[in-house]
Amino acid sequence: MENIRSPFKGVIEDIKGRSVWYKQDWVNGFRSGYRILAPTTYIFFASALPVIAFGEQLSRDTDGSLSPVETLASTAICGIIHSIFGGQPLLILGVAEPTIIMYTYLYNFCKERPELGKQLYLAWAAWVCLWTALMLILLAVFNACTIITRFTRIAGELFGMLITVLFIQEAIKGVVSEFNIPKGENPNLEKYQFQWLYTNGLLAVIFSFGVLLTALKTRKARSWSYGTEYGVPLMVMCWTALSYTVPSKVNSGIPRRLFCPLLWEPESLPHWTVMKDMGNVPIVYIFAAIIPAVMIAGLYFFDHSVASQLAQQKEFNLKNPSAYHYDVLLLGIMTLICGLLGLPPSNGVLPQSPMHTKSLSVLKKQVERAVQYF
Repeated sequence: MENIRSPFKGVIEDIKGRSVWYKQDWVNGFRSGYRILAPTTYIFFASALPVIAFGEQLSRDTDGSLSPVETLASTAICGIIHSIFGGQPLLILGVAEPTIIMYTYLYNFCKERPELGKQLYLAWAAWVCLWTALMLILLAVFNACTIITRFTRIAGELFGMLITVLFIQEAIKGVVSEFNIPKGENPNLEKYQFQWLYTNGLLAVIFSFGVLLTALKTRKARSWSYGTEYGVPLMVMCWTALSYTVPSKVNSGIPRRLFCPLLWEPESLPHWTVMKDMGNVPIVYIFAAIIPAVMIAGLYFFDHSVASQLAQQKEFNLKNPSAYHYDVLLLGIMTLICGLLGLPPSNGVLPQSPMHTKSLSVLKKQVERAVQYF
C-alpha cells in the first residue's frame, strides 16, 4: 500500500541517484581511450549475432512481414536511447527469443482472422505495444520494481538458463532447417537440387561448429595478446570470409544467405504506415490487444529487471546505484516507439548484460599483480 500511496517515488529516487554519476560515467569512458574498443567490439558481435538469428526466425514465422533488418533497427534505436538516458548503462538491450515467440503468436492470430489479416498485423501489434507500454509505465510509477530486490540469485540464474535453452534450441533448429527446402520454392526438386540441400546443410554444420569451437578456444587463450579481447569477433569474421570461398561452380545458392531488404525498399514500406493503419483496426481487437499486452508486460518487467540485476552482481563491486523503476519507465517509452514504427521492441537481454559488465571489469588478481610489479 505504501508504494501505491507514493507514486513516482522510486523513479525520482533513481533519477537523483543516477544524476550524481552521469557525468563521471561519460568522462571515464572517454578517458579509457583505445581500451574501450575491445569490450565494445566483443559486445557488438555478442549482441548482433543473436539479433540477426532471431530476425531470420521471425522472417520465416511471419512470412517476411518482419526480418533481421527490423530486429537490428529496434536494437540500435533502443540501445542508443538507453545508453544515453538509461539508469543502468551496463544493461544491453536487444530483441530476445520471448519477443519472437510473442510476435509469431500475434501474426498467427491476425492471419486467421479476415478482418485483420497480414495487412493489419503490424498495426495490431502496435496496439499491443501501446497497451504494454502503458502497463510498464504504471508499474514504474507505482514502484512495483521494489519486488525485484527480493529476488534471489538463483531466480535470475534459472531465468538465464531458460534463455540459454532457447538459444541452443534456436541454433539447432536453424542448422537443421538448412537441410530443408526453403519456403516459396518448388518442393518437386530434381536430383541435383537435393544434393544442393545436403551440401548447404553440411556447410551449415561445419560453419556453426567451426565458429563455436574456435571462439571458445580464443576465449580461453589467456596468453594470447588478442585472444580474450578480439578472439570472438575475429573468428566470426574469419568464418564469414571462409563462407565466400566456396566454389561458385557448385551452386550460386551455397551457402544459403539471408535476405535483408533495406528500410526504403518496397518490402519494408508497411512499417512507415503503421500509425495510419492503427485506425483501421476494429475496436474489438484494439481492446483484445490488452490480453497479449499483459503477458508481454509481465515478461518484459521480469526479463529487463533480472538482466539489470545480473549486470550489477556483488562480485562486480559496482559503485553506481541501481535504477530499476526508472529503467522500466524508459522501457515502456521505448516499447511504444518501436510499436509505432512497426518494429519488435527490445528489452534487457541475457547473457549479454552480465557479459558486458564482466568485459569492462578489472580483475582483483590483475590489480594485485600490477601493484606488486610497480
